Amino acid sequence: MTPFLSFCLFFSVFSHFFCVGCKGEARAPGDIIIGGLFPIHESVHRENENEPWTCNRLSPARLAQSLMMVYAVEEINKSGVLGNITLGYHIVDSCGDVTTALKNSQSFMSRLRNTNKDDSKQSSSPVLAVIGDYYSEISIAVTRQLNLENIPEISYGATSGRLSDKTRFPSFMRTVPEDDHQAQAIIEILKEHNWTWVGVVTTDGEYGRYAIERLRQHATKNNICFAFTSILPEFLVDNRIQDSIDSTVKSITENEKVQVIISFAKVYHMMYILDKVLRSRQGRGKVWLASDNWSLSTNVLNTKVWKLTDVGTVFGITLKSKNPAKFKQFLRSLDVNPKKHKNNSFLKDFLTDKKGEAIESLINMTYPYAVFSIELAVKAIAHAVTDLCINRKCDTSTLQPKEFRDALRNASFVMDNNTYSFDKNGDINSGYDVILWKETSPSMLDSNYVVGHYDIKNQMLTFEKKEDLYSLTKSVSSKCSESCIPGQRKKTFDGQPSCCYQCVSCPVNYFSNAIDATDCQPCNNMTEYSKEGDTNCTKKEVVFLKWRNPFNIVILVFTTLGALLTLIVGIIFIACWKTPVVRSSVGPISILLLFSLLSTFGSIILFSGKPNDLKCKAQHVLFALSFTLSVSCILVKSFKIILAFEFDPVTKSVLEKLYKPYLIIPTCMAGQVLICALWLAIIPPGQEWNNSGSTKRLHFCDTRSNHAFGVMLGYIGFLALLCLGIAFKGRKLPQSYNEAKFITFSMLIYSIAWIIFGPVYVKVTGENTGSEFTPAVEMVVILISAYGILFCQFLTKCYIILFKREVNTRNAFCQDVMNYSMGKDRVRCSDGIQNPALAMESLSNPESSDPLTNWKLSVNSTLTTLASSSALNPPPTALSSEKKQLQRYASLPASATNYLP
Repeated sequence: MTPFLSFCLFFSVFSHFFCVGCKGEARAPGDIIIGGLFPIHESVHRENENEPWTCNRLSPARLAQSLMMVYAVEEINKSGVLGNITLGYHIVDSCGDVTTALKNSQSFMSRLRNTNKDDSKQSSSPVLAVIGDYYSEISIAVTRQLNLENIPEISYGATSGRLSDKTRFPSFMRTVPEDDHQAQAIIEILKEHNWTWVGVVTTDGEYGRYAIERLRQHATKNNICFAFTSILPEFLVDNRIQDSIDSTVKSITENEKVQVIISFAKVYHMMYILDKVLRSRQGRGKVWLASDNWSLSTNVLNTKVWKLTDVGTVFGITLKSKNPAKFKQFLRSLDVNPKKHKNNSFLKDFLTDKKGEAIESLINMTYPYAVFSIELAVKAIAHAVTDLCINRKCDTSTLQPKEFRDALRNASFVMDNNTYSFDKNGDINSGYDVILWKETSPSMLDSNYVVGHYDIKNQMLTFEKKEDLYSLTKSVSSKCSESCIPGQRKKTFDGQPSCCYQCVSCPVNYFSNAIDATDCQPCNNMTEYSKEGDTNCTKKEVVFLKWRNPFNIVILVFTTLGALLTLIVGIIFIACWKTPVVRSSVGPISILLLFSLLSTFGSIILFSGKPNDLKCKAQHVLFALSFTLSVSCILVKSFKIILAFEFDPVTKSVLEKLYKPYLIIPTCMAGQVLICALWLAIIPPGQEWNNSGSTKRLHFCDTRSNHAFGVMLGYIGFLALLCLGIAFKGRKLPQSYNEAKFITFSMLIYSIAWIIFGPVYVKVTGENTGSEFTPAVEMVVILISAYGILFCQFLTKCYIILFKREVNTRNAFCQDVMNYSMGKDRVRCSDGIQNPALAMESLSNPESSDPLTNWKLSVNSTLTTLASSSALNPPPTALSSEKKQLQRYASLPASATNYLP
């Protein structure tokens, strides 16, 4: 015996025992028969254990759905699209029970039909396709059975995602989307209302298990939590049903924070649940989000006892629908005489029981989505017949189900100006409508009020009557914890759902700008900051030594004053160019020194204002070169004076050959130029940002190489120390020529200022704390250095030029030299002594061809006069000393005469 025949024999015996009295059908002849499987009765029961199971609880809504198939078949036949081919139907009742459905659907299979000899009513035409069942649990069982003969099943309501698996269910198709899309649509509704703490009710069947699985997965991704999940037995005959319903009611009434309940339950489950939950005041006024299982079944509420306001708000998801007006007209045209419907035992019995109100009851229980889905299934079958038997000739009596199934899978057909076809999973993803229950009268509810749509392709929820829905739902809050305001984040604890949390403020430099933020977003610490609990980041204030900064203004005032004084000194020196003071100061070198000081003051300005790369390079280089030039000029001046007065003749003759003032200065400058060039070439200074401040961002010039900066300053320091040493050696020169003490003082000022600056600068930059006043430190040091040179080198000379003109004469300078040579406390230019100043006139006379010879002759003459003078008559030892002093003065080199006026 084959496995198939063994299965059939076993099932025949099994179904005979369990399902006697479940027989019922609706038939119409045709060339091609379409099977129909509808849960016209919603359940089965038996009086006692010895009685067989019978179908009970006839559903007008499901009966109307079976009539939708009848109507669609008749419309196809009337249209003539199939030519001479007609469609027939064979509709049976599944009674909402898998066992009953399997038993009754056997009549669709030719092998079993041919073995049933007593069934004289069987049509000779084969059943090529079956429309139904509504429930996923039943569809899974029936499609396995029908697949034994490759008979395709097209469901108008089974939405379990498992049926999309074509390896397990190759003959199953449907005109509705799978439940994963419905779960996504429900999640979008919850997100739209910000409901994160919800209860879920479902059944322990294929539909319910898959729906809750998909819903939970999408909820987790969107931080939505289930306060409770109640799973009810699939069938009311289960002994656990009452306990499960009581437990569900308890969960709904005791969870006060749960104001939204999602239900995938069946219609008769919801009847019991609502009846019990509304008895408790805590169970009223909720929001019920219904799945397509019962979203259109307003009969779940006993309107004789309860009102819609007691329930709260009921809205939900329903399958895509169409206008049912034509079908309702078809129902109105039905003959109400039961005897006229002998081929439809379901309708016959219903008309007999309901009598006059039967047709109106069917009209009221017409679900637009069912009209659309069932008519879509019949259209698909008609298109497959067209492809096989109109476009290509076929013998309908020998047409094979497998061939028909393949044509059906490839069918592309038009309905209501839209083109539809089955995808690779055998689904037609037509989308969902969002409906809202409304009370039309005290005892009448309308579930056909569409307020929105869910587009499966784009996964987008849109509302066309949002205000109607929001007037009922906007004020509803269903959360475990209150929303966290912007500036806070949710903090969850171990062992608690993610929806139960505390609100904590965002820390410093973090922010949140959304309600119920899960994390605080970091600010860009480089450019932004935030305080604790801030809702956004604030741009850090960019700080640098601005032009309008009071401290900077003071520095710039002194800089301007220094530059102005430098220009004034230059003008004075040029105006008094031929005076002894200017000539003794080596006029050209002094002008060059003034120019370098002016450049030094100019470099200070570059430290102010907004930094840029060019300014950062120029400020240090300009200061380095200008101040090096200053020190070089001072070095030349110091060395020239010392060379004129302090060295012995032999040393002088050697050094005079090496002494080239206008070669020494470029040589000193060349060293600094080389240092700066290497600095700029290898690691040039540039603009940088210090972002370590909490609210401020420092924009500054970075030397980028402390070593290069130190070498640059060290080179200037070396020249300054050289000047200081030479100047110290010449501290006893004649008063008129003695700049040594002023040079010494200016170099000491420079050295002390930069010695103090060094550690301070390294400490500030090394700690990376920086300040907008950091460049001001360097500016002040440069300013002090420049003022030190300006005042020490030129202040006394300008004072003599302007206010001590009697000193600024040749005679005064000559006498000063004589005092230096003879001792100013012993020898005076009077009392019969030949005035040395007069003797100096011949030295300064441009007509003299040998000024040094004339000078020596004048000194000899003076010595003779001194020797013969009776007024002085000094001791021999003193006279000998004075004579040596004059002889030394007479031996001055020619270079010394350049200092003389």
